[in-house]
Amino acid sequence: MTTLAKDQPRDFLKGDFHDYPVIASDIIYQGAAVGDNGSGYARPLQAGDPFRGFADYRADNAAGGAGDVYVRCRTRGKIRLSISSLAITDVGKDVFASDDDTFTLTQGTNTRIGYVSSWVSSGVGIVEFNVTEGVLTELTDNSTGTASDTIAAITDAATKNAVASLAAKVNSLIRRLGN
Repeated sequence: MTTLAKDQPRDFLKGDFHDYPVIASDIIYQGAAVGDNGSGYARPLQAGDPFRGFADYRADNAAGGAGDVYVRCRTRGKIRLSISSLAITDVGKDVFASDDDTFTLTQGTNTRIGYVSSWVSSGVGIVEFNVTEGVLTELTDNSTGTASDTIAAITDAATKNAVASLAAKVNSLIRRLGN
């Protein structure tokens, strides 16, 4: 193949949108936070769902089967949201959703959707979101040890292997995130 010698018109898809098939017998309203039901179908977000974006328009599949209708989701951007108990000091904090229209700074079993990029007024903020960033889940520490950024010497072979595997995975994540 040779390099271009003249203009080449191309068909581009808007990069900030993605279409997802909707679950059976449901409606996703415009502006709703959209989640994945675990089987690849979009639905009005429920706590714990992977976040797929915000519905760009209403997708009515109330009388249809799974996948009969698609919802177009905005997958990246900034959105003005009402956030429970938001204060000016909360800029930079993660924002979570417990359903398609309830937003909070409390993680619990809720779904992370982005972070507060700016404060508008009490209880209202601008949330920056990007569904392609993925979600990092915090580790649960049952060790009763003291946290450090250095792994102590371990003598048990099985524990050595488990810790080495974990360290390799964490280091891989750190490299991907740009350190």
